[in-house]
Amino acid sequence: MIDVLRQLFANRFGSAALRAQPLQGGLGGSGRLIVRLANDSVSAIGIVHGVREENKAFVEFSRHFRCHGLPVPEIYAEDLSQGAYLEEDLGDTTLFQFLSAHRTGTQIAPEVVEAYRKVVETLPRFQVEAGRDLNYRRCYPRSSFDRQSIAWDLNYFKYYFLRLAGVSFHEQAMEKDFNRLTRFLLSADRGYFLYRDFQSRNIMLHQGRPYFLDYQGGRRGALQYDIASLLFDGKADLPPELRQHLLEHYLDALGGFVELDREKFLHHYYAYVYVRILQALGAYGFRGYYERKAHFLQSIPYALKNLRWLQHNVTLPVELPALMEALTSMAEREESPSQVGDAPTDVAPEADAHGELTVQVSSFSFHRGPVADESGNGGGFVFDARSLPNPGREERFKKLSGKDVEVIEYLNLQPEVQKFLDAAMSLVEASVQEYQRRGFQHLMVSFGCTGGQHRSVFLAEEAAKRLAAKSGVRVVLRHREQEGWVR
Repeated sequence: MIDVLRQLFANRFGSAALRAQPLQGGLGGSGRLIVRLANDSVSAIGIVHGVREENKAFVEFSRHFRCHGLPVPEIYAEDLSQGAYLEEDLGDTTLFQFLSAHRTGTQIAPEVVEAYRKVVETLPRFQVEAGRDLNYRRCYPRSSFDRQSIAWDLNYFKYYFLRLAGVSFHEQAMEKDFNRLTRFLLSADRGYFLYRDFQSRNIMLHQGRPYFLDYQGGRRGALQYDIASLLFDGKADLPPELRQHLLEHYLDALGGFVELDREKFLHHYYAYVYVRILQALGAYGFRGYYERKAHFLQSIPYALKNLRWLQHNVTLPVELPALMEALTSMAEREESPSQVGDAPTDVAPEADAHGELTVQVSSFSFHRGPVADESGNGGGFVFDARSLPNPGREERFKKLSGKDVEVIEYLNLQPEVQKFLDAAMSLVEASVQEYQRRGFQHLMVSFGCTGGQHRSVFLAEEAAKRLAAKSGVRVVLRHREQEGWVR
């Protein structure tokens, strides 16, 4: 797959890519292989994805949006028979990362607010200006956010969240509510482009301006859906007053493109907020409860927080008693003292809920056995990397370690290595969050391989980088077979 991308790169730029690094864990949640290809003068992002219709939608939409002067990546080259295309490299900073790095609790830096303002004032250009002459026949899997699309989202929530989370509900009464909600949603004006996944991780900040990605699921729909997606984006956790400020700024911008009746817009707005949150909870439930990917479960409390705010501050113009009863049950379960708020009974006596969590990350050789836990707490994680491709079997790597660039590039090109690391870190990061909440002070994370030289060192280095970026975490990194303690 990477060879196809290398060929596209060479054809487009007239020189070979000297480096190829998988991004977002190599294979993303959508099944796409995402690779940064570069040489000393240029870089590009390569995508390989097996869904031809989705690839066609992204490529055609990208070119259409650029014709309207919208900030989306340029498509450099494509070979859709191989499911591959090459696009502009917009860097590594998403709006979500920028927000996370410039906030303290509910205090969000002015430069972040300004970035959000730029984003919301650009949205109407996608929805109205570029939406007028878009080829909606290219949309995948539906050309509009219609009754079928809404049914998919609501059933996704019902079966992959309510059922798997053990929330009781009356099936027939819930279906009646879903039908009422669907009829109400469809009564809004739906003649615009609906981006579908307009959220902070799909917006890049590049050269001082926002750029937009992942609109291949776009279709015709209502204006309210996308702004609801952004402002009630779960983990972004925007304060209510900032959400209101940005909504007003969006409506001001929208008024420059359509004859806007704000009261009419708001009449449908919060129903679209609800359906977007329910869709997100269905995704979290499927990935978290069903596929056992712990990091998706971390998003659930944020979505429930948004639902609680809605229940306390919004009255919908449509009666949904069964749905609201289920949502209330979910909110009460989340807020119960037995689950959050009270000090748990199994916190270590010396734990300080306001102190740092020290995470010891180690690499080791299984020939000498795992690293001993010197904290006295026991437990932690030991990950066996011996199933992964071994650079030590190749002569060119034998005298190197997992910290050398040649080995790093080799391992970064192995999709199974990235999948292994992502799976391990989803477990570790879930524990870190819970340990911090419960006041624990120490966690062990160890990676072992045959010699403790290549794979385990690489994985420990990558894990330490990810953990060091978290607030309130102190990382101690140790390569036992290499160099002892590194602080």
